[in-house]
Amino acid sequence: MNKQSVVGHLACFLAYAIFGFNIIVCKDLTAGRLISPLAIFCLRSVGAGALFWIISLFVPKEKVEKKDYIRIFAASMLGFFVCQVTFLAGIPHITPMDCSVLSAISPIYTMIIAAMVLKEPITWQKAGGVILSFAGIIYLIASRTAAGGAAETSLFGILMIILNSLSFSLYLGIFKPLIGKYSVITFMKWIFLFAFVVSVPFSAAEIVTLQWSTIPATRFAELAYLIFCATFITYFLIPVGQKRIRPTLVSMYSYVQPIIAIAISISLGIEVLTWQKVLAAIMVFGGVIVVSYSKSRLE
Repeated sequence: MNKQSVVGHLACFLAYAIFGFNIIVCKDLTAGRLISPLAIFCLRSVGAGALFWIISLFVPKEKVEKKDYIRIFAASMLGFFVCQVTFLAGIPHITPMDCSVLSAISPIYTMIIAAMVLKEPITWQKAGGVILSFAGIIYLIASRTAAGGAAETSLFGILMIILNSLSFSLYLGIFKPLIGKYSVITFMKWIFLFAFVVSVPFSAAEIVTLQWSTIPATRFAELAYLIFCATFITYFLIPVGQKRIRPTLVSMYSYVQPIIAIAISISLGIEVLTWQKVLAAIMVFGGVIVVSYSKSRLE
């Protein structure tokens, strides 16, 4: 394994480990309904975007082609606006464990997108994996009335998290050439600027009138983690990994996220592990593994 590959593996591992903690943090941050999902999103855009723009002042300047601004705007809406707003809207209505299981299916979305956009062949092995994982999702939905599920996981929450994973997979699949064209700093500073401009009209009034003094210190700490770690660092690390290791390997690191989130949620007593959830997780992960180990031209 060469140095570039090692860097790619480390970047992906750290990014998805942070995402695992982020599920727990966002669940707690949105529990009190103190700040709306759109307001949280706007704060993420401002905070992370400002960091990328500041760093851009100290690195070699890179010119963006005029035709690419529209494509970067579209990438911002799909990979950040839709992705993050659906996650923040859905997380109060789903348990960390169920959220983790649903998020882990993103490699399958990537496979389907590759088939449509890059004309990747769908083999019987891939089709079987997709069927198994979707069966697991259906079972998870059907069994949400089991112990520990009905009180916290709703169909709305499940749909939002599915849309979250799908939008991010579409972003990675459709805009992969664009992501590789520019440096991480250049690409991300525009991604967050466009996201901020779109979100401001919907959240400015709330942010200005919000009684910040009434918000507990723990919520500020969670918000800081969300902005700096789960937004700035992760959106810096993922493109670094994408440029250095194969797409299949990148997608495999998504398994780190649910392992960490589930372990934390159980250890903190946030939810109880039931056999229905274990069975659903086995079905989803089993299907993803089958798909991930099938051959693809992307590799």
